[in-house]
Amino acid sequence: MVKIGILNLQGAVSEHYDMTKKAVENLGLNIKVESVRYSEDVTTCDGLIISGGESTVIGKLIHERGIDKAIKDNSIPVFGTCAGMVLLGKKTDFDQPLIGLMDIAIKRNTYGRQKDSFEAPIEIFGQAYLGLFIRAPALESYDKTKDDIKVLSELGGEIIAIQQGHNIAVSFHPELTDDPLIHEYFIKEVLSKQNQL
Repeated sequence: MVKIGILNLQGAVSEHYDMTKKAVENLGLNIKVESVRYSEDVTTCDGLIISGGESTVIGKLIHERGIDKAIKDNSIPVFGTCAGMVLLGKKTDFDQPLIGLMDIAIKRNTYGRQKDSFEAPIEIFGQAYLGLFIRAPALESYDKTKDDIKVLSELGGEIIAIQQGHNIAVSFHPELTDDPLIHEYFIKEVLSKQNQL
């Protein structure tokens, strides 16, 4: 059975769990959703979601526990939101551990501090969506020579959602909405990769 892991280190873990379960039900699929904390748990996953939180702390735990190695060694697709987006990049504007799965550079806290949090209508996958931004990062740059990178959404000239291969990084918090659209998209990406094996 296909399994989606929700990395349980920090952030809106239970919200991602609930939204992923909702997405699985909407798609009518038999997929297991499980909270995971260690590299041995991650190796059993077909896809992994990394939530928001403090990216430096999450990055250190990921590195200390060998989770980054488990992800790379097993080519596990990752969906990163907010801090998860930062961690997926190869470069950021702060010295911290990164997973570096995507050929992107991230600006942390692009949209300000916690008190500057906001909601904004965005478009993603050709559909209207409500973006919730909390100390949100944005893309500084990406490797435009890579054929497998595509921009998924922008806001005010900033790239806020991007995909490379089966990995997805968004600067906002889709788990805090009522709309499982992006979680459904990620599940389809995980299944697409499974079919290629």
